[in-house]
Amino acid sequence: MRTFLTFLFLIIFSTGNFVLADGDLWDNYGDTNVYGQKPVSEEEFQKALESKKGKKKRDKNIPKGESFSQSNETETLTTTTKEPQILLIPLNLKAGEDAVIPPGHYEVKGERENGKTYLKLYQSHDLIAKLPAVETDNDFGEQTINFVKLLPHGDYHVQIVYGSLDFNAYTVIDIAD
Repeated sequence: MRTFLTFLFLIIFSTGNFVLADGDLWDNYGDTNVYGQKPVSEEEFQKALESKKGKKKRDKNIPKGESFSQSNETETLTTTTKEPQILLIPLNLKAGEDAVIPPGHYEVKGERENGKTYLKLYQSHDLIAKLPAVETDNDFGEQTINFVKLLPHGDYHVQIVYGSLDFNAYTVIDIAD
């Protein structure tokens, strides 16, 4: 009985292996139309290349029907001014008598209101601090147009320097205890 079951098991196992190999990719080996592709002649290939050479890619940012002339330098300036200026403040700063700016990352926007210059610190869409600033022509040795940095200014103060396409400014803030 034992030999009969062993013999039956070998027959079932050996026939099962042949079925697993049926229908694999090697069945279509050598057929040029395996995946529904049509062979292309040299003439059709050259014609397709020529049709692509004459066409220029249209800039999708330019509205249709309007004339547009802008140099690459101007385009670079307009795209860099849209980037937010992020400042890392690693310590508590005094924003007023009782107000404290906690450590964190802040988006800094320089604005002019009623003839005065302010640096506004935002987290998300919330205004955290509105700091009066002094407008200057100094670029603080920066190589870029848009910048914001936190610099030491003595033992108990820091200086925030800000630069944009519109103006450069700075403010000095006390360090909170």
